[in-house]
Amino acid sequence: MKQWLPHWVGVPRLDLPLLLALLLVMGAGLLVLYSASGQESALVTRQAIRLGIGLAVLLLISQVPPYLLRLWTPWIYGLGLVLVAATWVVGEGKGADRWLDFGLLRFQPSELMKLAVPMMVAWYLHGRVLPPNWRDLSICLLLLVVPALLIARQPDLGTALLVGISGAFTLFLAGLRWRVIGGAVALGLAALPLLWMVMKDYQRGRVLTFLNPESDPLGAGWNIIQSKVAVGSGGFSGKGWLQGTQARLEFIPERHTDFILAVLAEEFGLLGVLLLFVTYLFIVGRSLYIAGLARDTWSRLVAGSLAMTLFVYVVVNAAMVSGALPVVGVPLPLISYGGTSAVTLLAGMGIIMSAYGNRTFIRR
Repeated sequence: MKQWLPHWVGVPRLDLPLLLALLLVMGAGLLVLYSASGQESALVTRQAIRLGIGLAVLLLISQVPPYLLRLWTPWIYGLGLVLVAATWVVGEGKGADRWLDFGLLRFQPSELMKLAVPMMVAWYLHGRVLPPNWRDLSICLLLLVVPALLIARQPDLGTALLVGISGAFTLFLAGLRWRVIGGAVALGLAALPLLWMVMKDYQRGRVLTFLNPESDPLGAGWNIIQSKVAVGSGGFSGKGWLQGTQARLEFIPERHTDFILAVLAEEFGLLGVLLLFVTYLFIVGRSLYIAGLARDTWSRLVAGSLAMTLFVYVVVNAAMVSGALPVVGVPLPLISYGGTSAVTLLAGMGIIMSAYGNRTFIRR
């Protein structure tokens, strides 16, 4: 039977500490989701199935050597661009054309670009002299700016910024000089007025609500105010599982997606939130450790970028829920309800597992 399989398929070589930490977060996510959804078993079952699919994808990708993933990268990137562009024509969604519906499968192509962009930037830099010169830097910026602009047009400014950040992390890990980073930050700050001019009305409203949520407590400011109430009412140890009044009485909107952390904070308190964040930090740290073990430039850059991007997702969601950042629609990784984001994240973990399993291979 094995002779019909590709020569690179063998016994799974998975990093068990990383896998166990991922399973721990997913288990906690299903537990909190059951409470946040009003004890709706069908919704939790659907999420469990999606997480199972994500684990299968992780296992499959972990068996593919990094050099093959690198060879496939331009095709994955090109497919992602086509699918994102297709949302302009046949996309659907609530307030934005972000989803493609193929009947049995409905997903967000922008989630694919969270993997494709750092993979493509690393693909271009692989085998080149690092840190990148100005020519290579310009080409890499083009590779990350084009999909970011396509996503921003849907409109989905939050995801566009995160996709750009994932590519920027790849450049940072490639040894980008600090004076270049400082110049980019200064240029970004100078461009903020221009960004304000091109933002949609609802996006400007989110920023204004963030600055003063009490100006419209029953309208635009409701999400942030109720979320902060839930977080504060949890105290140190929380009210207990299924005992959160903000979630049970449906005061928290989007409580099973973007604001699920507020439910967790109310029911498990500061202690539960800290335990979750420690687990996230372990996942990020372990992924960076694996990136350091990688024997080829592509694996090192991609694994490191995916780890740092995961950290940004957690920080942004936590800041959004606590009122420290405007609402940007970033889910809490492996906790919030959603299939595309969960499968994409676990696929990224599969790439990191591939780097771990092939860390002793000779550089290609």
